[in-house]
Amino acid sequence: MDVRKTTDLLSTTYTDALAIRKTVFVEEQNVDESLEIDDLEDQTLHLVGYVQNKPACTARLLKKDNGDIKIQRVAVLKDYRGTGLGLKLIHEIERLAVKELNGSRLILDSQDHAIAFYEKADFTVEGEGFLDAGIPHHFMKKKIDRT
Repeated sequence: MDVRKTTDLLSTTYTDALAIRKTVFVEEQNVDESLEIDDLEDQTLHLVGYVQNKPACTARLLKKDNGDIKIQRVAVLKDYRGTGLGLKLIHEIERLAVKELNGSRLILDSQDHAIAFYEKADFTVEGEGFLDAGIPHHFMKKKIDRT
């Protein structure tokens, strides 16, 4: 998998990220498009994983003032689910968080059905569940290993 990153909202990489997010969140999960694309788009680092030059997965990262790196909008196209691609993307995010973003901790709001996926990457659930876009979620965190 080739991972490309951008902050340029006019780039092909960003356009590919939006296309994946629209397919997964808007079309498959029926999330309102007005909730999917928000006011943080220009404040985040957008990642897209490509397989044989085809966009397959995406995520975006928001660096918080306290050093946390918030992982958002993680999506893998249906044809690539169950292949380990999502976990590879999470590992790339962790590498970027250490090497380029100087983060101290990874955090995210996981859809409940994806908790086991994030636990495979050593994230832990913290606190009570909540609804986001009508979908049950839990906050998860992982201390970044800086070695």
